[in-house]
Amino acid sequence: MTRPILISASILSADFARLGEEVRAVDAAGVDWIHVDVMDGHFVPNITLGPQTVRAIRPHTAKTLDVHLMISPVDRYLEAFAEAGADLMTVHAEAGPHLHRTIQAVKGLGKKAGLALNPATPVEAVDYVIDDLDVIMVMSVNPGFGGQSFIENQLRKIAALRARIDATGRDIGLEVDGGIGPQNIARAVSAGANILVAGTSTFKGGPDHYAANVAALREARG
Repeated sequence: MTRPILISASILSADFARLGEEVRAVDAAGVDWIHVDVMDGHFVPNITLGPQTVRAIRPHTAKTLDVHLMISPVDRYLEAFAEAGADLMTVHAEAGPHLHRTIQAVKGLGKKAGLALNPATPVEAVDYVIDDLDVIMVMSVNPGFGGQSFIENQLRKIAALRARIDATGRDIGLEVDGGIGPQNIARAVSAGANILVAGTSTFKGGPDHYAANVAALREARG
C-alpha cells in the first residue's frame, strides 16, 4: 500500500501571542495537518492548551486538527474537544482505566481516534484496540515539552507497529511525535511512519521561513 507522507505542524512551537496568524501561515506554507498539544500539568509536567484554544484556531484552517490529549483522566474532556472542532483525538494508553471505552467514546462523537504510546509503553498496548483506531502515535520523546531530542530506540517501535498495522489490512496512520527534523525524518519514514509531527523544525525562523522549513522536511523524508 502506498501511503501519503503527512506533515503535522505542532503549534506548541508557535508564537502564542498571534496564534491564529501562525496557523494560517503554516497552513499556507504547505503542512498537511495542524497538531495541537494539550497538556494538563498532571499526566505530563506542563500545562498548555484547552478546548477554547481549539475553538479559537478552528476558523483559521480547514486542515485536520490533530489534537493530542496528554491529559488524565481524559474521558470527561472528549466532548468539549469534539465540540471545539477537533478532527482527530489521540489519547494515551495510560490516560484512563478503560482504554477501549475511551476509544469508543471518541468514535461515538464522530471523530477519528488515535492511541499514543510513550517511549516505555510496549507495542502490545495496541493489540486489543487496533481494529478501532485511525492513528497510532509513537512518542519519540517523553511527553510534556517541545524541543526535545529524538529517542533513537523508538525506530524499532515504529517498525514493529508498522508490521502490526499491515497485518490488519486497514489504513491506520502511523504518527511520530518528538524531535522530528530533516536530520531524522527519512529514518522515521523508512521504519514505517507516514505522519510526522514537526514543531521546532516547522516554526523556526518565523513566518518568512515556514515554507522553506516545510519544503526541507519534505525533501529530507525521501
